[in-house]
Amino acid sequence: MKVVTPVQMRKIDSYTIESIGIPGIVLMENAAIRMTDEILKDYGSVINKNIVLFAGKGNNGGDAFAVARHLCNKGANTVVFLLAEKKDIAGDARINLDILESMGIETVEVLESGKLNDVEARLEKAELVVDGIFGTGLKGGIKGFKADIIRLINQKNVPVIAVDIPSGVDGETGAIEGECIKAYKTVTFGFPKFGHYLHPGCEFAGELVVADISIPDSAAQNFDIKSYVIDGETVSKLIPKRTGNSNKGDYGRVLVITGSTGMTGAGCLAGTASLRSGTGLLYLGVPKTLSFIYECKLTEAVTIPLEDENKGFLTRACVPELLGHMEKMDAVAIGPGLSSKEGVRDVVLSVVENCNVPLVVDADGLNLISKDLSVLNRSKAPMVFTPHPGEMARLMGISIGEVQGNRVKTAKVFSQKWGVITVLKGAKTIVATPDGRLFINPTGNSGMATGGTGDVLTGMIASFIGQGLEPVDAAVAGVYLHGICGDRVASVKGEHGLVAGDLAGEIPYAIKSLI
Repeated sequence: MKVVTPVQMRKIDSYTIESIGIPGIVLMENAAIRMTDEILKDYGSVINKNIVLFAGKGNNGGDAFAVARHLCNKGANTVVFLLAEKKDIAGDARINLDILESMGIETVEVLESGKLNDVEARLEKAELVVDGIFGTGLKGGIKGFKADIIRLINQKNVPVIAVDIPSGVDGETGAIEGECIKAYKTVTFGFPKFGHYLHPGCEFAGELVVADISIPDSAAQNFDIKSYVIDGETVSKLIPKRTGNSNKGDYGRVLVITGSTGMTGAGCLAGTASLRSGTGLLYLGVPKTLSFIYECKLTEAVTIPLEDENKGFLTRACVPELLGHMEKMDAVAIGPGLSSKEGVRDVVLSVVENCNVPLVVDADGLNLISKDLSVLNRSKAPMVFTPHPGEMARLMGISIGEVQGNRVKTAKVFSQKWGVITVLKGAKTIVATPDGRLFINPTGNSGMATGGTGDVLTGMIASFIGQGLEPVDAAVAGVYLHGICGDRVASVKGEHGLVAGDLAGEIPYAIKSLI
């Protein structure tokens, strides 16, 4: 499913109206009908229910006016608080306001905080609030009496359904400056916007419903939209197929380069995840002095003891042997539990420069590369980078706050500059590609914010590449299924006690649920 910026949505709307010929008032009416349908789905009959609607002066307000009409016709007791002067309402919104007044539906101007008592009195009796104050184009914080009203709405704990986006959320970045409506449901029109999925905006949107208001698919095709929300239907088609007449060699040879004293668990998690994702042959390239740990922990893997000069981490002495093994692989992953010792850096740089098959880079692999990104100009293979925000900040030379402040832009800029697929982990993981495509993952939960879950993801992506998926498809399928695993575990155990090993064990069930 495509996801758009507010600017793109305005262009799509304009094209629909001006070039295709669907009048704006028709789109507004369709939006109001879909909003009303969602309310009826949640509440059943609205006869004699007290519903308070808040409208701004733009098209969001026009939607709210039309919703008020439909609710009134269904028997609800409605009042519309207009947070603007009636004389400032124009266009399609004005048509719907005039209809309300002709029908005698109560519409009250609220232009300053002195009328808060009137608003509060209505909210005391309200069973539902409809938020049509601001739309997706909002920039900056909400101030003055409008902020006071939003604060009052939230304080009353009346269920709120938002028109298009909760008032206060930046439709492009998900940022919130100041007060913001806390909705239990948001009904957006045509296509979802980035602000619906990105934090903190997504936490205020509640359940998101993407409503069809008769915007033709051809309208979006004219604007080269390359951003998508990952969904189960898409991932189901990506999951590698298995045939009856096959053997282990048909499902990929995957090498995970991992290991240092005290960090053996990372490679074990990545390896287990790779096997549980369907890898036919898993190889672990590990420090020789630690190989016995992996042999005890992962009996299904082939362990490759690499020279570590008795230091407990890989050194440059292992490079010739390691490069020889890489030639036989379908996919390679490097980074989990490696450590950031100077000798390890030489290993990582040699792998990046010489690997001829798709390479997944995580954890210490990323940290070591961040010291000299020019090595990426000498790489031969497609690469998938899987940084968490701290690692992304080191790669970009910026702060974690800057990364989190605009995750979409950060991932896109890095991918296009360095020619790698970027999997920016975190709440709503983002996958960005060198050609400008971007995917937002809706699955997962806060229970996954624990050590080792990233190692599981690395193993999953490497496994899917090894089984024949293009690296970007492997990343998309990996992040979605990774989140599904977390959600499945949390539904049984809750989020507090979730550990990375739970995710690895859930992978087969998550895959099975989609095929």
